[in-house]
Amino acid sequence: MSFHPRALSTVLLAGLLTSASPTFAAAHWEYTGEKGAAHWSEIDPSFAECASGHQQSPINIVKTVKATLPALAFHYGSTAPTIWNNGHTVQVNLPAGNTLEVGGQTYELLQFHFHTPSEEHIQGKSLPMVAHFVHKNAAGELGVVAVLIRAGRSNAAWESVFQHLPRVGEKITVDELQLDLASLLPKSLGYYDFAGSLTTPPCSEGVHWMVLKEPVSLSSRQIDAFRKLVGRNARPVQALNDRVVQESE
Repeated sequence: MSFHPRALSTVLLAGLLTSASPTFAAAHWEYTGEKGAAHWSEIDPSFAECASGHQQSPINIVKTVKATLPALAFHYGSTAPTIWNNGHTVQVNLPAGNTLEVGGQTYELLQFHFHTPSEEHIQGKSLPMVAHFVHKNAAGELGVVAVLIRAGRSNAAWESVFQHLPRVGEKITVDELQLDLASLLPKSLGYYDFAGSLTTPPCSEGVHWMVLKEPVSLSSRQIDAFRKLVGRNARPVQALNDRVVQESE
């Protein structure tokens, strides 16, 4: 297979497509050190919410309230992705046409990207990785579905992404690659539901988070390939404050 760089049409579009992209915010930030997560709010005034916000993500999911939550109706098809290493993560950008319907809202899938270890903790424990599927509705509101990833058997559905991990700053398409998006999800779609934020600067709040309870499995080889390329890229868990985490029955 051959590789062909494909740039997005504008920097603005690149910003809209990601919750973990350096183009979302101009100032340089990192996960550790002087520009690490503990100092994001000091780097740029537009990052103030990283420290002042009261509904920040990720969180440690410990206490939940069982609820009759609306079903997650994924209308995902097969599509040709663009795979981008933006320096903070590997992000898979997707053309229009894949949607999530939940609670009377329709969200368009924009992209998904990875964090290692998982940013979300369940009962105080993280998993090796997580994939964040970033959606946006007609009002411009974001809905993010988190798919937790554990180490296990090699996952053929995900292999086409992990076979083509780009170098830092590289954006590629792969000839004849069609990604079956629905196959990336676990069989059970039970989830945790809460209000949160972007997990990277500018840490904007008002994000609807849906964390699937059932993880998917990737092989240690697949997980290690990402870790060697990107390294640890997880923001520490944030205070829950007065939020309630609902759990589907």
